Amino acid sequence: MTDRIQEIVTSLPGLQRVTEVWEVADRRLARGDAAFLADLGIALAGAYGSDSGRIWQYRSVFDYLLRLLATTPGPENVAQALRLVSSAEAADGKLDRYTASLLASSQPGEELAVAFSGNVSEELRACLVHELVLRGVRVAEIPGIARWTTSASYWRSHPLVWLPLALSDVEGQPGLPSYSARGSSYSMPYGPEENGGAAVVGGARVPSVEETTTEAAAKSIGAAVANWAEESNGRVEARVFEPADPLEAESVPSVLPALGLKCLKGAGKKTALSVTACPPEEAWQVLFAAASTGGAYNSGLHGAYGRLTAWQSLAGLAGAAEGGSAEAVEARVRECLWYVFSADTEWFERVAWDIGLVAVSPERRRLAVLAATDTD
Repeated sequence: MTDRIQEIVTSLPGLQRVTEVWEVADRRLARGDAAFLADLGIALAGAYGSDSGRIWQYRSVFDYLLRLLATTPGPENVAQALRLVSSAEAADGKLDRYTASLLASSQPGEELAVAFSGNVSEELRACLVHELVLRGVRVAEIPGIARWTTSASYWRSHPLVWLPLALSDVEGQPGLPSYSARGSSYSMPYGPEENGGAAVVGGARVPSVEETTTEAAAKSIGAAVANWAEESNGRVEARVFEPADPLEAESVPSVLPALGLKCLKGAGKKTALSVTACPPEEAWQVLFAAASTGGAYNSGLHGAYGRLTAWQSLAGLAGAAEGGSAEAVEARVRECLWYVFSADTEWFERVAWDIGLVAVSPERRRLAVLAATDTD
């Protein structure tokens, strides 16, 4: 450990602001000394990374060092970012997911092939593959990556192996975050409508409906927004219903208020309720954003696991057969009717994180609902 690194490590807990440490990192990297940033990060992780509270100065500086390395183009910066997160002092599964998202956002796929050899976790590699897929990289055409995706270490047990190595038509071009050393930005394809939503016009015949929600179905439907409830202030309602007669498309807006949903208590009478048909692509985008970017107080699952849990929720809503392939799930999803809804009820926080999705099965004898809300 150099004297400069030792000085920073020792003084860190007493700093009122850490921007001067950031500036040291900026200057070192500008001089081509990426190794200094990795050495400093490893030393800081060794000193403060295991503390249960992890002092804010450590969190801020470590994150800055990693972001700066991962988002600054160049093979040496990639190598040092990987060395930092793969060190015994810093290694962590959540950090692997985050690092993969950072690297894929800023570095060419060819330069990331180095991650598929040497001392890099299998978790980081699997996440990096699907972060690259989300950004349109043809991973099968990059030899170092392609070899790993056919290896036993990937196919044996990793949950991400279910995902295809190319984007499907339903996924389209996902909305992805833009990262820099000092922050990130992304768009959210959900939230309260500015006009509060248009009231639903009744009149369609509403058949009798029986609730058939199981614990497994609720878990599957709510997979993409589970992080909102587990790590933030979110609420989730995931339910399944079976109508006595096949549902007509025009009856869905009238059926929703009659289901006894907590999220729609009072809606459709004095409270505005908006129900709009949407393509499955829109439903996937909503679920992916919710899963990958998180709610009010968390940062979500990032791209790879966001992609997986978005599909899990979509499959649950569509009533796809358990254990089916990605292709089978997509075919089922395309046969369903899809709707988004919103309501100015007390259940929805109406801040920025509100979701309402409905899927009606191809045979029109199953209706599934997912509602989620969160607040800061």
